[in-house]
Amino acid sequence: MSTVLHEVQDGIATLTLNLPHKLNPIAAELQQELRAQLARVREDRSVRALILTGAGKAFCVGADLGTMRDTGGQSLGDATAEWMQKLSHPLIEDLRAMPVPVLCAVNGAAAGAGVGIALACDIVIAAKSAYFYLPFLPKLGIVPDLGCTWAVPRLVGPARAMGMALLDERLEAEKAVQWGLIWACVDDDLLLLEAAKIAQRLARLPAHAVAEARRAFEASAAHSLADQLHYESERQRELIDQPAFAEGVAAFLQKRPPVFPGR
Repeated sequence: MSTVLHEVQDGIATLTLNLPHKLNPIAAELQQELRAQLARVREDRSVRALILTGAGKAFCVGADLGTMRDTGGQSLGDATAEWMQKLSHPLIEDLRAMPVPVLCAVNGAAAGAGVGIALACDIVIAAKSAYFYLPFLPKLGIVPDLGCTWAVPRLVGPARAMGMALLDERLEAEKAVQWGLIWACVDDDLLLLEAAKIAQRLARLPAHAVAEARRAFEASAAHSLADQLHYESERQRELIDQPAFAEGVAAFLQKRPPVFPGR
């Protein structure tokens, strides 16, 4: 049985974490398979958008603690850090570097590293029964990882991020929307339908749009206003001379939706 299911329909790829009996922990096998499937999507130029979701009752509950034993003579800490640097970190970087927009449909619990995987996607929607949970410090005495300490405070602010890290409370999907952690939540039975609708919209974007948006927002975190204004004008210098802009202007003047070429 594959640990990650792969499907493509009408230019939209769907990858489904598929260890439902264990609530989709990010065991090594699943991480390796997910990276392989992301590479497959990356190479398929017919794909214009990607949905990432989970099978069963959970999206992803983080590390498979029951397997963290055999270290080959290393300390468990050394072995874990090495494994994260070789596999887990590249997985997050793969998601952030996908050439198509990535929509995460959180179908249930997103806990621990599962939160980091979800927030590495461009847009996150969740079922109303879903929740986000950072058990690292209160349950295990370790820090949030897989990018959680980078993404969460940027999305909800440092005060709420610290509360999520320390207070051992689940953040329900509806409150996650209110806090700005995710885009939307929907009734459980409508999650994949809504994900497909949003993915169809994303698939109509100019091929380079998602990469440009990611880079622009990430740059702003390190820039002064003056620096960011300069960054924006320099990107416009290049992008306005590209075919996508010409098509957008033509569509506007002709009062029709733009039709952008694939990647």
